[in-house]
Amino acid sequence: MLERLLGDAGLTPAALEAIAFGAGPGSFTGLRIACGLAQGLALARELRVLAVSSLEAIAQEVGAPRVVACVDARMREVYYAALEKEGLRWRQVLSPRCIAPAAAPALPGHDWIGAGSGFAVYGNLGLSRVLPEVHPTALAVAQLAAPRLAAGEGVDAAAAVPLYVRDKVAFTREELAAR
Repeated sequence: MLERLLGDAGLTPAALEAIAFGAGPGSFTGLRIACGLAQGLALARELRVLAVSSLEAIAQEVGAPRVVACVDARMREVYYAALEKEGLRWRQVLSPRCIAPAAAPALPGHDWIGAGSGFAVYGNLGLSRVLPEVHPTALAVAQLAAPRLAAGEGVDAAAAVPLYVRDKVAFTREELAAR
């Protein structure tokens, strides 16, 4: 699949300078697969790896200067961050966190746009404009990774890790029975 993708772009594996991947937060299994694939590809070619936040990738897809990225984390929680565009990068106004939707913090100003699956599940969470259909894309990951690579960022393949915001990934039987 990678060879076909590169071929469609008129490239070969030798043309790759680095590997970027969506590091999360998100599905535990999906994050491990993305990280493992990035590590394997990078290790084989001795390339740097750039881990890109899925919440930043959501903000990048929106294109507005102030974005609240909110992803359904299951277990009645959301992955939540408030990001503000500064040049080619996103600055964290509120760092990524896993919270109950009712605990979504107040934000400075009123010009925030919400984006991500958390809004589809839990409503607007106090924001006047939300785009629940927006999700992180490979293009957004590449757009965010490019200036980081140009600045000399990136890590050895063995040092690449997903961004986990929550350690607990499932309810226990007792917790499920209590629901």
